[in-house]
Amino acid sequence: MTTFKRDFVFDDNIMRKISLNIKKYRKLAGITQEQLAVDIGKSYDYVRKLEYKQGEIGCKIDTLYRISVVLDTRIDKFFL
Repeated sequence: MTTFKRDFVFDDNIMRKISLNIKKYRKLAGITQEQLAVDIGKSYDYVRKLEYKQGEIGCKIDTLYRISVVLDTRIDKFFL
């Protein structure tokens, strides 16, 4: 079977988008970084860095899922 390289356009700033959207939806929900950290079982410092560093640190899919549940926001909204 022959395979060939297909061309895709990947967003190099996807983690920045996710980070900014987490902050956006957190603020819309009226939740502090501290409360979000408690609700998702992470440290305040983790949530602060996740938002402040704007994509320089990663986020596991299960953490993103927890954030989406706490913020009552569909997970796909973080990618837009």
